[in-house]
Amino acid sequence: MTTVTISLPESLRTFIDEQLATKGFGNVSEYFRSLLREAKDREDDARLEALLVEGLTSGGDDIPLTREFWKDLKVEAMDLAKKHKSRKKNS
Repeated sequence: MTTVTISLPESLRTFIDEQLATKGFGNVSEYFRSLLREAKDREDDARLEALLVEGLTSGGDDIPLTREFWKDLKVEAMDLAKKHKSRKKNS
């Protein structure tokens, strides 16, 4: 692993100490890793949303929007959600 050193004002250090005491983090590194994972997840979600919006606005006239299409899309979305949820648990 790589080590990163940061400087914080005392007020932030106090806040971190409170988080460690109340949220069940074993140490400062665990706390910061959790913050970074959350930030990465938000970034990934925003990127996915942008791609979905781009896909929806760029046409799609060639896709027949039938009941079968929506059913298949729902099944695929549920599968992706399950994979995403298990991936988040393992990280």
